[in-house]
Amino acid sequence: MILLLDVGNSQIFGGVTSVERTRDPKLEFHFRMSSRSTMSSDEMGLFFRDLLRESGLDPRKITKIGISSVVPSLMHSLKGACSKYFGIQPFCLEVGVKHPITIRADNPSELGADRLANAIGAVTRYPDRNLMIVDLGTATTFCAITKAKEFVGGAILPGVRIQMESLESRTAKLPTVEIARPPFACAKDTITNIQSGLYFGHLGAIKEFITRFKVEVFNGEAPLVIGTGGFAGLFKGDGVFDVELPDLVLYGLYDGLWLNS
Repeated sequence: MILLLDVGNSQIFGGVTSVERTRDPKLEFHFRMSSRSTMSSDEMGLFFRDLLRESGLDPRKITKIGISSVVPSLMHSLKGACSKYFGIQPFCLEVGVKHPITIRADNPSELGADRLANAIGAVTRYPDRNLMIVDLGTATTFCAITKAKEFVGGAILPGVRIQMESLESRTAKLPTVEIARPPFACAKDTITNIQSGLYFGHLGAIKEFITRFKVEVFNGEAPLVIGTGGFAGLFKGDGVFDVELPDLVLYGLYDGLWLNS
């Protein structure tokens, strides 16, 4: 079995799949845990091992571990956890490893491992297509990839939760609210006013970036728009995504691991 770990600024998103190499890996299960820069290798190792056992999986059957991380301060502890509790040196996805993407950016080394994993996963499943990836996590990221597998750029804006937390921490009276789709854009009370701003403001931003990328990057041709990340499901049914792949980052990490095996 393969343990896949995507380490973000707020959470570690993980999953387990079989060792078999395939274009459509079946994840046995998913999990999320809070990521803290102070986490020790023992904390992480025990958590992963116990989680596997509680899910009916034998930790001793993990033969490969893949990691994509945008939190450098956690890598030492993560590698220690893999070595101590699984006896495995993990594969770490980064720009310098073997991958199918040509990065047309001013500073390719700045491309985050999560965005690289998304790109690898997308071109593997949708070859010869112009692609736009919208990843709704701690930050909301937009990535443009041509049918020639060229990553040509993108955009980053604060994620839905960050926007909500900013309102809460920087205002005296605005409360924390559930992040949800309100029934109307023009709301009647404070809570739904905030929900409306978060939801429709983000929806409008997504639509605007799709429109602009279509013109700026793809010469007026509509790309295949892929929605992924923890908040992608919030916009299900709004018609902004052609495909929803919540596990795209893990698929791309899986693909990258095999390319470098």
